Amino acid sequence: MTTSDPIPSSEPPSVPEPPSVPEPPSVPEPAPVPEPSSVPELVEGSSAPAENTRSGFVTFVGRPNVGKSTLTNALVGEKVAITSDKPQTTRRAIRGIVNRPGGQIVIVDTPGIHKPRTLLGQRLNDLVEQVLGDVDAIGFLVPATEKVGPGDRRIAASLDGYPRAKKVAIVTKTDVAGRDEITERLMEVDSLREDWAAVIPLSALTGAQLDVLADEVLDLLPEGPPLYPDDVVTDESLEDRVAEIIREAALEGVRDELPHSIAVTIEEIAPREDSDLTDVYANVVVERDSQKAIIIGHKGSRLRDVGARARAQIEPLVGSRVFLKLHVRVAKEWQRDPKQLGRLGF
Repeated sequence: MTTSDPIPSSEPPSVPEPPSVPEPPSVPEPAPVPEPSSVPELVEGSSAPAENTRSGFVTFVGRPNVGKSTLTNALVGEKVAITSDKPQTTRRAIRGIVNRPGGQIVIVDTPGIHKPRTLLGQRLNDLVEQVLGDVDAIGFLVPATEKVGPGDRRIAASLDGYPRAKKVAIVTKTDVAGRDEITERLMEVDSLREDWAAVIPLSALTGAQLDVLADEVLDLLPEGPPLYPDDVVTDESLEDRVAEIIREAALEGVRDELPHSIAVTIEEIAPREDSDLTDVYANVVVERDSQKAIIIGHKGSRLRDVGARARAQIEPLVGSRVFLKLHVRVAKEWQRDPKQLGRLGF
């Protein structure tokens, strides 16, 4: 089943002030770049290093669906990571670049830490551990609307395994929490560790306290030149970004195990000759025939909806109208098959 019809382009409540952060000792060299992809120490064309500028890597950790990708996008100022209310939406280490007057922050957005049930889940957890061992700072996220639980305590305690990284506690979603609730959450989070460099309440949705977090994190990074040019917001390829946009659209409205079973691969992205259209050919991969039927929907209605929602985001990214053709195929139990995982990039 395919879809191929192109469509034309078409204060939160006040919160307690965060504690001051002491100036950390300077570190002579930027941290090694976390895998899976490498980043050069200084990308040609980046700004000349200014005196006393800082640059380095930070990642956010927490239970699945605590807002890591939403916070990443808010700090970058552009959507570089897809978001969904489905746990384990993020599947790769996606880098977003934040330029500040005093330097550059490279955010490494990672999957949520969870108890794995498949080989894919284990590989995602391994990826998180690898990233945590390489970054300069770690932000630990807890939503203001949810009490600190055993999962939060376990993740906070696990940060002992990464002594070189400075730690910041972040209470998110303050726009939908009352003052008393935020205060209670700040106290709970503060008690989890004694080495927080700061405890910061914020809202990624409204932007409240985002500048405070960015400034605090930048102060924790080593001195060094920018790692990317000023106009770069991510090192993700166009194909990867388009694939993630399609997967985000496919996740809308699905439930149970289906979200975890969806993967997207790109066959081709190419401008059409003598036309203002860009052709995008992609595969939506699921694990069972029954899932294929759900993605396609009655007479292809759901797949057309996925295509329409995806095109609306792909067109601004490629700068033209898009002809999107989606093909749904089955790769049986791909989450548990090492060969299938390799073909899908995991």
